[in-house]
Amino acid sequence: MRLTGLIAIGAIGLVTGCDQLAPFATPPTDAPPPQARPAPVELSAESQKIAAYYKRVEQRQRALDLLRSDGGGPDTPFDNRRLARTFEAVAFSREFSDAGGALVRRRDESILHRWSDPVRIETTFGAAVSDGQRADDMAAVDRLARRLAGATGHPISTVQRGGNFHVLIVTEDQRRGIGPTLKRMLPEIRQREIDVIESLGLSTYCVVVASAPNDDGILTRAVAVIRAELPPLLRLSCIHEEIAQGLGLSNDSPDARPSIFNDDDEFGRLTTMDEFMLGMLYDPKLTPGMDADAARPIVQDMARALTARAF
Repeated sequence: MRLTGLIAIGAIGLVTGCDQLAPFATPPTDAPPPQARPAPVELSAESQKIAAYYKRVEQRQRALDLLRSDGGGPDTPFDNRRLARTFEAVAFSREFSDAGGALVRRRDESILHRWSDPVRIETTFGAAVSDGQRADDMAAVDRLARRLAGATGHPISTVQRGGNFHVLIVTEDQRRGIGPTLKRMLPEIRQREIDVIESLGLSTYCVVVASAPNDDGILTRAVAVIRAELPPLLRLSCIHEEIAQGLGLSNDSPDARPSIFNDDDEFGRLTTMDEFMLGMLYDPKLTPGMDADAARPIVQDMARALTARAF
């Protein structure tokens, strides 16, 4: 299953997993200095087994015509009402909530979250990730950043250092000890979030955590962790969903179609509906911190205008 939510953590049986935890608040800190690239190392035997497992998962998904990349078509029509409902479902709720100090999978209402500062995406790889995979993934993140900037109208770019949205593509061995790296990039992260990320089961493919330091809906930092053992299509699906979720579309909905924000993994890349929702999220008529009730009439007007122009 693929779970999503602002600062949430997601997993999905034998399909792409994506989630988040729930925005936490503490003062921002300066970006950490860049680290030198580690010397290449061999993929461990365990990572090789995990990679073989995920290869079978991707083959199964493709045999079922999942992980589509067409963005939707005649078989996936949607109107303004569906667009508005879907936006409200993914932007104003989260998959995980706090219950007595523990993270539980329970859908909870949330305020609108988005970035105010320019988003600078910095991608870092584990030592065992091959040069070829690094080049492919860097190119994928760069293409996605340009697409997201166009969809949102917000400054979004890739950088080699000084990022405020970190994408970590790491193997099993490195992820199990990733706590210090997460703490350096997100000083406000809690130990329970670190524990979840370090102990992911195979059903969880990727995770994103985003920070709203003042608890006002304004995101300032994010970290996405993606399994390097994933084959190309599953890895690209994680890149698309986790970065988009880290921008503020924090949940999944079973009614989201055509959309990557759906646990069914029908789509493996952002769709036309997803781009509409990202544009709505960053429309100046909405503001960070709004709740669903206050935003609903504005969202409905935007959905009518978007679908009228497109269809």
